Amino acid sequence: MLADSQLFWVVCFLFIAIILFISNKVRMDVVALLLITVFVTSGILTLPEAISGFSDPNVILIALLFVIGEGLVRTGIAYQVGDWLVRVAGSSETKLLVLLMLAVAGLGSVMSSTGVVAIFIPVVMSVSSRMEREPGRLMMPLAFAGLISGMMTLVATPPNLVVNSELQRYGVGQFDFFSVTPIGIVILAMGIGYMLLVRPWLVKPVSQDKAKSRTRRTMRDLIHDYKLSGRARRLSIRPGSPLIGRTLDELHLRSRYSANVVGIERWRKFRRVMIGAFAATELRVHDILLVDMFDPEADVRHFCTEEQLEPMILRGEYFSEQAREVGMAEVSLVPESEYIGKTLRQMGFRTRYNLNVIGIRRNGKLIEASQIDEELKVGDMMLVIGDWRQIRQLQSNTRDFLVMNLPAEVDEVAPATSQAPHALLCLILMIFLMVTDIVPNVIAALLACLLMGKFRCIDMESAYKSIHWPTLILIVGMLPFAHALQKTGGIDLVVKGLMDAVGDMGPRVVLLSLFVLCAVIGLFISNTATAVLMAPIAIGAANQMGVSALPFAMVVAIAASAAFMTPVSSPVNTMVLGPGGYKFSDFLRIGVPFTLLVMVVSVVIIPLLFPF
Repeated sequence: MLADSQLFWVVCFLFIAIILFISNKVRMDVVALLLITVFVTSGILTLPEAISGFSDPNVILIALLFVIGEGLVRTGIAYQVGDWLVRVAGSSETKLLVLLMLAVAGLGSVMSSTGVVAIFIPVVMSVSSRMEREPGRLMMPLAFAGLISGMMTLVATPPNLVVNSELQRYGVGQFDFFSVTPIGIVILAMGIGYMLLVRPWLVKPVSQDKAKSRTRRTMRDLIHDYKLSGRARRLSIRPGSPLIGRTLDELHLRSRYSANVVGIERWRKFRRVMIGAFAATELRVHDILLVDMFDPEADVRHFCTEEQLEPMILRGEYFSEQAREVGMAEVSLVPESEYIGKTLRQMGFRTRYNLNVIGIRRNGKLIEASQIDEELKVGDMMLVIGDWRQIRQLQSNTRDFLVMNLPAEVDEVAPATSQAPHALLCLILMIFLMVTDIVPNVIAALLACLLMGKFRCIDMESAYKSIHWPTLILIVGMLPFAHALQKTGGIDLVVKGLMDAVGDMGPRVVLLSLFVLCAVIGLFISNTATAVLMAPIAIGAANQMGVSALPFAMVVAIAASAAFMTPVSSPVNTMVLGPGGYKFSDFLRIGVPFTLLVMVVSVVIIPLLFPF
C-alpha cells in the first residue's frame, strides 16, 4: 500500500510539473529544484538519491560542451563558417539552402544548436536581403538543421547524453561518439530534400517591386528608424568643467539632463580614438562626448552651460566613419530570457554589458517615453551602440538575447580570429579522445576546455557565462523522477501497459509507439525532460521483451530531437518565428509531415544498426 501511495504522489508531481512547464509562469529550473525538495520532504527519495544529478558526469560534460561552443564563437570560427557560406553559395538559393543546413548541422554537432542558430539568423537575413529573397525561405530550414544537428554525435544535445547515462546506469550497454551519426546523416539528407521540395510554401509570394526595394541595412538606416539624427550631439569638455575626474555612474546625466553618453572621443598617441562609455569611465578635459539627448524636451543649451561643454560639429556620416570602433545592432530578447518584464535600469544593462540602448521599437513603432524605465516585452527591438567586441559577446549570449540585424558596416570589422587555429586543435583533440575512448568523455572535454583557456581562446569569466545553467538545473531536477518512478514501480506499470497494448505486435511496433509517445510529450515539456522520463521506460520495455535495449534507447534520443511540429517545441523554432515571418500553422503543415517521415525512417534504420 505504501508503494502505491507513493506512486500516486509521484504521478501527481509529474502532472503538476508538466502543467507548470506548459504555463511557463514559473521558470523550468525553479520547478526542477522544487521537485528535489518535494521528493525529499515527502520521503519518496533519500537526499543522496534526490541530488544524485549534481554528481552525474553527463551533467558536467554538458556544462563543458557549452564552454567549447563559446570558444568556437569567441575565436570567430562560427562566423567564418557563415562568411564562407555566403562566398560559396553566390547567388544560388538552392546551393545556399543546402550549404546552410550542412554547416548548421556540422557546427551543432559539437556546440549548442541554439547558439548556432542564433549566429546564423543575422547571416540568413543579410544573405536574403542581398539575394532579394524572403528570409522565411531559409529560416525554417535553419531551424530544422539546428534540431537535426542533435542527431549527429553523442555530445550534440543533452538528451543523447541523458539516454546514454540511463543505459550505463542499468548496465545494458552504451553508445559511442558516432553511434547516432549514420541516422543523423540520413535524416539530414532527407531534411535537405524535403526543404527544397516545400520551399515554395514557406512564405507568401512577394512582388518584384518589393523584392527589388530590399537592400542590406546600414547604420544610416538604423539611425533613421530610431530617429537618432535629431537627438545626437558631440560635446567637448572644456577646462574647469565639473565633469572632469568623475565617472559616468557618479554624474547621473540621464536623470539630470536626459543625456545618455554613448561614446567618448579621446586623444591617444597623437590621434583621437573612440573609447567605450562605461559606468566606470572617468572623464577628462578635452574629451568629446557623443551624447544621445533622448528626451525631445531636454534643454541642450542649459546642459552645456551648467557642465561647461562646447558643441562640436556632427556630420551625417559620423557613425559610418567611426564604424571600425563604434558598433550598432538591433537586439531582441529571446522568449525564455530572464529580462522579460524588467526595465533597462533594473537590468543594469550598460554596467553589465558595456553597451548603451539608444532606442526601443515595439510593434514597429519607436517608444518615445523614457526608455530606461520601460518594461521590456517579447518582440521588442532594441538598438544598442558600443564596441563591436561587446556586441559580439552579446551575440553569444543566446540564452537572453538575439542579435537580429548587424549593419553592413560590420563587414569592415575583422573578428579576433588569431586564436582560431588553437580552438580547432582543441576541438579535434576532444573528438579524437572521445572516439578512441582513451579517457572518459568528461575528461576529454575538460582537457579541451583547459587548453582553450591556456591558448586564450576563452577566459574564465566568459566560460562561466557561457554555461546555460537553467538547462543543467533542469536535468539535475528531472533525474530524480526516473529514480522515483523506478523505486515506486511506476516504470514497471507503464512498461506493462505498453506491452499489453502493442507488445504482441513485435519490437518495431513498440519502437513506433515509443517515438509517438516521445513526440507527444515533447510538445509540452523540453526535449531534455522528455528524454529523462522516457529512457527508463524504453529500457524497461526492451528488458521485458528480452531484446537489446540499444535500439529502444536510440529511438528515444532521435524522437527527443525531432521537435519540428510547433514553434514552441524547441527554443530553436521560437527564435526563427519572428525573423521568418511564420505563423503557428506554418510549423504544423511543414513540421508534422517531416516528423512522420523521421519516425518511419528511424523505425526502419535503427534496428539495422542496433539489432534486437
